[in-house]
Amino acid sequence: MRILGLDPSLSSTGWGVIETENNRVHYVADGFIPTEPKLPIAERLTLINETLRKVIETYKPNEAAIEQVFLNANPSSTMRLCMARGVVIMTPAQYGISVTEYEPNKVKKAVVGVGKAAKNQVETMVKILLPGCKPKNNDASDALAIALCHFQYRRDYGLKK
Repeated sequence: MRILGLDPSLSSTGWGVIETENNRVHYVADGFIPTEPKLPIAERLTLINETLRKVIETYKPNEAAIEQVFLNANPSSTMRLCMARGVVIMTPAQYGISVTEYEPNKVKKAVVGVGKAAKNQVETMVKILLPGCKPKNNDASDALAIALCHFQYRRDYGLKK
């Protein structure tokens, strides 16, 4: 089974693909989708959608996982994040791929063992859990962590959403 982890952002959406076999997990690929801040939001959202479609068509994931949104102090930033998040949820759904959401502290706890882990701790554990993996940036590392979280919850709790 292949799991696509997604870390949505209007500026740089991270993605990561892992493959599972029984209780084993292997790194497949990762990346991020940067968008130019000067472009209109519609063009940036279109770029995220088109790039994710290519990722899905290339790596053919069976399931997807995304981090739940946190509220930002800036309402405008929250709205932009929510727009990107909508595209990131919609794109796998267009391929019939289920999307499961996880709270940020669940992702950190699943990967690091501590719900309040720092970003560098998450990245370090991603590299340990996925030998040979060198995430392209923090967004890609977070996406792989989300995919690992989904793997763990599926395995440990038999989640099938």
